Amino acid sequence: MRRNTAILLFDDVEVLDFAGPFEVFSVTDEMAAHTLFNVYTVAEKPGTILARNGLKIVPDHTLESAPAANVLVIPGGYGTRALLKKPSLVEWVRRQAKGAEVIVSVCTGALVLAQAGLLDGLDVTTHRENLDELARLAPSARVHGNRRFHDNGRILTAAGISAGIDVSLHVVARLHGDAAATRTAQYMEYHWRNDAGAQR
Repeated sequence: MRRNTAILLFDDVEVLDFAGPFEVFSVTDEMAAHTLFNVYTVAEKPGTILARNGLKIVPDHTLESAPAANVLVIPGGYGTRALLKKPSLVEWVRRQAKGAEVIVSVCTGALVLAQAGLLDGLDVTTHRENLDELARLAPSARVHGNRRFHDNGRILTAAGISAGIDVSLHVVARLHGDAAATRTAQYMEYHWRNDAGAQR
Protein backbone atom coordinates (compact mmCIF):
# COMPACT_ATOMS: atom_id res chain seq x y z
CA MET A 1 0.00 0.00 0.00
CA ARG A 2 1.33 3.44 -0.96
CA ARG A 3 0.68 5.60 2.09
CA ASN A 4 -0.54 9.17 1.70
CA THR A 5 2.06 11.25 3.54
CA ALA A 6 0.92 14.81 4.27
CA ILE A 7 3.35 17.49 5.43
CA LEU A 8 1.76 20.65 6.80
CA LEU A 9 3.34 23.94 5.72
CA PHE A 10 2.80 27.46 7.03
CA ASP A 11 4.55 30.82 7.08
CA ASP A 12 7.73 30.77 9.20
CA VAL A 13 7.94 26.97 9.15
CA GLU A 14 11.49 25.79 9.96
CA VAL A 15 12.97 24.57 6.67
CA LEU A 16 14.69 21.37 7.80
CA ASP A 17 11.67 20.46 9.95
CA PHE A 18 9.68 19.75 6.80
CA ALA A 19 12.44 19.24 4.24
CA GLY A 20 14.10 16.45 6.26
CA PRO A 21 10.96 14.28 6.48
CA PHE A 22 10.08 15.19 2.87
CA GLU A 23 13.49 13.90 1.73
CA VAL A 24 13.31 10.72 3.81
CA PHE A 25 9.84 9.64 2.70
CA SER A 26 10.36 10.75 -0.93
CA VAL A 27 13.71 8.99 -1.28
CA THR A 28 12.33 5.83 0.30
CA ASP A 29 9.43 5.92 -2.16
CA GLU A 30 11.69 6.55 -5.15
CA MET A 31 13.99 3.68 -4.21
CA ALA A 32 10.97 1.38 -4.05
CA ALA A 33 9.71 2.33 -7.53
CA HIS A 34 7.15 4.76 -6.06
CA THR A 35 5.18 2.11 -4.20
CA LEU A 36 5.52 3.18 -0.55
CA PHE A 37 4.83 6.88 0.17
CA ASN A 38 2.78 9.44 -1.74
CA VAL A 39 4.34 12.59 -0.27
CA TYR A 40 2.56 15.94 -0.60
CA THR A 41 2.48 19.30 1.14
CA VAL A 42 -0.59 21.02 2.60
CA ALA A 43 -1.25 24.62 3.61
CA GLU A 44 -4.20 26.52 4.99
CA LYS A 45 -4.77 28.53 1.79
CA PRO A 46 -3.58 28.52 -1.83
CA GLY A 47 -0.44 30.47 -2.70
CA THR A 48 3.18 30.71 -1.66
CA ILE A 49 4.41 29.88 1.82
CA LEU A 50 7.34 31.91 3.13
CA ALA A 51 9.43 29.61 5.30
CA ARG A 52 12.15 30.66 7.73
CA ASN A 53 14.88 32.82 6.23
CA GLY A 54 12.87 33.55 3.10
CA LEU A 55 12.51 30.20 1.36
CA LYS A 56 9.39 30.21 -0.84
CA ILE A 57 7.33 27.06 -1.35
CA VAL A 58 4.09 26.43 -3.23
CA PRO A 59 2.17 23.68 -1.38
CA ASP A 60 0.39 20.92 -3.30
CA HIS A 61 -2.93 21.17 -1.46
CA THR A 62 -5.07 23.32 0.79
CA LEU A 63 -6.75 21.92 3.88
CA GLU A 64 -9.91 21.40 1.82
CA SER A 65 -8.27 19.61 -1.12
CA ALA A 66 -5.76 17.45 0.74
CA PRO A 67 -6.34 13.70 0.61
CA ALA A 68 -6.78 11.85 3.90
CA ALA A 69 -3.34 11.15 5.34
CA ASN A 70 -1.98 7.79 6.40
CA VAL A 71 1.16 9.54 7.67
CA LEU A 72 0.75 13.10 8.98
CA VAL A 73 3.82 15.29 9.59
CA ILE A 74 3.54 18.54 11.56
CA PRO A 75 6.81 20.51 11.43
CA GLY A 76 7.72 23.39 13.71
CA GLY A 77 9.17 26.86 13.60
CA TYR A 78 8.08 30.28 14.80
CA GLY A 79 4.97 29.97 12.68
CA THR A 80 3.44 27.36 14.94
CA ARG A 81 2.41 30.07 17.42
CA ALA A 82 0.03 31.57 14.85
CA LEU A 83 -1.40 28.10 14.14
CA LEU A 84 -2.38 27.67 17.78
CA LYS A 85 -4.79 30.58 17.33
CA LYS A 86 -6.50 29.06 14.27
CA PRO A 87 -9.27 26.72 15.47
CA SER A 88 -10.11 25.53 11.95
CA LEU A 89 -6.52 24.45 11.30
CA VAL A 90 -6.21 22.74 14.68
CA GLU A 91 -9.47 20.93 13.96
CA TRP A 92 -8.10 19.83 10.56
CA VAL A 93 -5.08 18.34 12.34
CA ARG A 94 -7.40 16.61 14.80
CA ARG A 95 -9.56 15.16 12.00
CA GLN A 96 -6.58 14.00 9.94
CA ALA A 97 -5.03 12.42 13.01
CA LYS A 98 -8.17 10.36 13.67
CA GLY A 99 -7.73 8.45 10.45
CA ALA A 100 -3.94 8.46 10.23
CA GLU A 101 -1.80 5.43 10.93
CA VAL A 102 1.16 7.54 12.08
CA ILE A 103 1.30 11.17 13.31
CA VAL A 104 4.72 12.81 13.58
CA SER A 105 5.65 16.21 14.97
CA VAL A 106 9.05 17.82 14.54
CA CYS A 107 10.33 20.54 16.85
CA THR A 108 7.51 22.90 17.91
CA GLY A 109 5.06 21.03 15.73
CA ALA A 110 4.41 19.25 19.03
CA LEU A 111 2.70 22.43 20.25
CA VAL A 112 0.10 22.02 17.51
CA LEU A 113 -0.51 18.40 18.49
CA ALA A 114 -0.85 19.52 22.10
CA GLN A 115 -3.36 22.22 21.14
CA ALA A 116 -5.33 19.53 19.30
CA GLY A 117 -5.42 17.43 22.48
CA LEU A 118 -3.38 14.59 20.98
CA LEU A 119 -0.54 14.35 23.49
CA ASP A 120 -2.40 13.64 26.73
CA GLY A 121 -0.64 10.99 28.80
CA LEU A 122 2.19 10.49 26.30
CA ASP A 123 5.98 10.74 26.49
CA VAL A 124 6.84 13.70 24.29
CA THR A 125 9.60 16.08 23.29
CA THR A 126 10.24 19.20 21.23
CA HIS A 127 13.06 21.66 20.61
CA ARG A 128 15.14 22.05 23.77
CA GLU A 129 14.20 25.76 23.99
CA ASN A 130 10.47 24.99 24.02
CA LEU A 131 10.12 22.18 26.54
CA ASP A 132 8.41 24.38 29.15
CA GLU A 133 6.02 25.75 26.54
CA LEU A 134 5.03 22.21 25.56
CA ALA A 135 4.55 21.25 29.21
CA ARG A 136 2.13 24.15 29.65
CA LEU A 137 0.10 23.19 26.58
CA ALA A 138 0.05 19.47 27.43
CA PRO A 139 0.08 19.33 31.24
CA SER A 140 -0.78 15.62 31.38
CA ALA A 141 2.02 14.65 28.99
CA ARG A 142 5.48 13.63 30.19
CA VAL A 143 7.89 16.06 28.55
CA HIS A 144 11.48 14.88 28.11
CA GLY A 145 14.46 16.94 26.98
CA ASN A 146 17.03 14.20 26.59
CA ARG A 147 15.74 12.23 23.60
CA ARG A 148 15.91 12.78 19.83
CA PHE A 149 12.34 11.51 19.56
CA HIS A 150 9.64 9.53 21.35
CA ASP A 151 7.59 6.76 19.74
CA ASN A 152 4.19 6.28 21.40
CA GLY A 153 2.84 4.00 18.71
CA ARG A 154 0.60 6.16 16.51
CA ILE A 155 2.05 9.46 17.72
CA LEU A 156 5.74 10.32 17.55
CA THR A 157 7.33 13.60 18.61
CA ALA A 158 10.83 14.66 17.61
CA ALA A 159 13.19 17.24 19.07
CA GLY A 160 14.53 20.18 17.11
CA ILE A 161 15.09 20.45 13.38
CA SER A 162 17.50 17.65 12.31
CA ALA A 163 15.76 15.20 14.65
CA GLY A 164 12.96 15.12 12.08
CA ILE A 165 15.25 13.07 9.84
CA ASP A 166 15.84 10.54 12.62
CA VAL A 167 12.17 10.10 13.44
CA SER A 168 11.24 9.80 9.76
CA LEU A 169 13.84 7.10 9.19
CA HIS A 170 12.48 5.37 12.29
CA VAL A 171 8.98 5.46 10.79
CA VAL A 172 10.31 4.00 7.54
CA ALA A 173 11.99 1.21 9.53
CA ARG A 174 8.78 0.52 11.45
CA LEU A 175 6.63 0.34 8.35
CA HIS A 176 9.04 -1.23 5.84
CA GLY A 177 11.98 -2.63 7.79
CA ASP A 178 15.47 -1.54 8.78
CA ALA A 179 16.89 -2.35 5.35
CA ALA A 180 14.65 0.22 3.62
CA ALA A 181 15.55 2.90 6.17
CA THR A 182 19.25 2.06 5.96
CA ARG A 183 19.22 2.34 2.15
CA THR A 184 17.56 5.74 2.43
CA ALA A 185 20.04 6.97 5.03
CA GLN A 186 22.97 5.75 2.93
CA TYR A 187 21.64 7.53 -0.14
CA MET A 188 21.25 10.71 1.92
CA GLU A 189 24.74 10.17 3.38
CA TYR A 190 23.18 10.54 6.79
CA HIS A 191 24.61 8.81 9.85
CA TRP A 192 21.62 6.98 11.33
CA ARG A 193 21.17 4.45 14.10
CA ASN A 194 17.73 2.95 14.65
CA ASP A 195 17.83 3.11 18.42
CA ALA A 196 14.31 4.47 18.92
CA GLY A 197 15.21 7.93 20.12
CA ALA A 198 18.81 7.94 21.26
CA GLN A 199 19.75 10.51 23.84
CA ARG A 200 20.75 13.88 22.46
